[in-house]
Amino acid sequence: MEQRIKRLNRGPARCALDLGDGSERGEYVDQDYILNRLGRPHRAVTLMYCYYPLDEGWPGRASVVHAHDDVAFAWDYPYDDYFPYTGGLNGSPDSETFEKMQDIRRHGQDVLLTLTIDPHVSDEHLVAIAKDLRPYGRVLMRINHEATGDWFSFNKRCSYREVADFFVRASRIIRENAPNVQTIICMGGIEALDAKEITKEAEFAQTVPAADIWSVDKYMALHWGWPYDVAETGGNSHARYSIDFTYTTAKNSFLRFKELNGGKEKPMYMSEFNADGDVVGPYDQCLMMRQFVERLKQDDGWLKGISFYQFRDKGRLGLEIEDPNNKQVGIEQPILKAYRDEMLNDPYFMPTDETAEELALPAKLRWGGAEDAEGIALELSLEGDPHYFEVYFEDDLLPGNFIFEVNGRWFYKAPGVKCIDCMSAFFDKKAPEKLTFKLYAPPATGKNDISGAEDGDINYYSEIKSLPRFRILYAPVETQAKKTLEHD
Repeated sequence: MEQRIKRLNRGPARCALDLGDGSERGEYVDQDYILNRLGRPHRAVTLMYCYYPLDEGWPGRASVVHAHDDVAFAWDYPYDDYFPYTGGLNGSPDSETFEKMQDIRRHGQDVLLTLTIDPHVSDEHLVAIAKDLRPYGRVLMRINHEATGDWFSFNKRCSYREVADFFVRASRIIRENAPNVQTIICMGGIEALDAKEITKEAEFAQTVPAADIWSVDKYMALHWGWPYDVAETGGNSHARYSIDFTYTTAKNSFLRFKELNGGKEKPMYMSEFNADGDVVGPYDQCLMMRQFVERLKQDDGWLKGISFYQFRDKGRLGLEIEDPNNKQVGIEQPILKAYRDEMLNDPYFMPTDETAEELALPAKLRWGGAEDAEGIALELSLEGDPHYFEVYFEDDLLPGNFIFEVNGRWFYKAPGVKCIDCMSAFFDKKAPEKLTFKLYAPPATGKNDISGAEDGDINYYSEIKSLPRFRILYAPVETQAKKTLEHD
């Protein structure tokens, strides 16, 4: 079996894919499960949290500490019913919030933190949040999203001008104290086909140059009355939009943001995207996703990221539906296969992995993030379809943390794990004559060493001294049954 070692350079996709994981509508699902279901990591995973440390009941979840019988809408609480952000001023950097971030980064993905924040918090709170995020590499931070709406608590306690002013202040303070963080402004944007201005433009124009990234949330269908009513024909708590309307208003939002930024482009994302199965059912949900993707690929270039909302949902906004009998169990929907096959594994949405010069061991690998990393590539010659394909990580590789690709499918190897069975990469796909084994080394703890390397805010380094060992067999271990047993 021939092995040639080359350096592997990762670059960005034409349009990156992110995935929502947990919100007011669902629990967090660990990254091992998601990777096994979908077959490759995302660029980033979106976590949705709130920070209202000045409120009574904090840091309890709003729907728990403020439960009452009069709730008739998802946001009928004193503060937003997201997971409480348990860092910040007087918080703990070792709490559950950061365990999820570490899980995401260990699996070769960046953190996209959606955080609703009370605009009345002091600068000290924002500095503390920034310090929380410094060890987590390239963090994308969406502050007070859907900012031109009227449902979140920050909009109920502040004017739109105050919400916009807070975004500008928070972006500045967080970047000053955590240069690894990029801030995202998410607002209504252009919301009608003939509109010339973004929603609340007079108040929010200042946020466009203040943000690193622009975004809108676009659902091709949505049942916003969930879970307090059922979507029925003629109802007024849901809507379905045309593909043309969804696509055109999103693109026109980008074009208007560009004008407000003096003609200079910044990355544009759709930070939440789906078609609600409550409204369109499971089959049109797949069809609408497919039609939107076809439209996007014909008009390439303006959209740099899409975040699918979400992996597992209590309603019908997920790749899986949460089993009402057991929240740890997901029920796969048709959209999961459609999303995996037609978006996640479409080269248009995949990062680039390009081989470069040959390497000699030991080799130093750099992990800068899901769209900027250096790994190794081995060319393997195969004799046919394997019956066994195992990868062994021994000696210096045993404590390592790796993601690696076999035959188009990605696997994760945690520190201390010696062997990974990779046969699932061949169950639905024939083996090629030559296979490129690709390997990267994200942070083993999920955190960078910001006290070590000068560029530790962004980059994590590891050294590879040896290669994995492959056990590849092309037939069962035993092909015939024994004629007799020894005790016969």
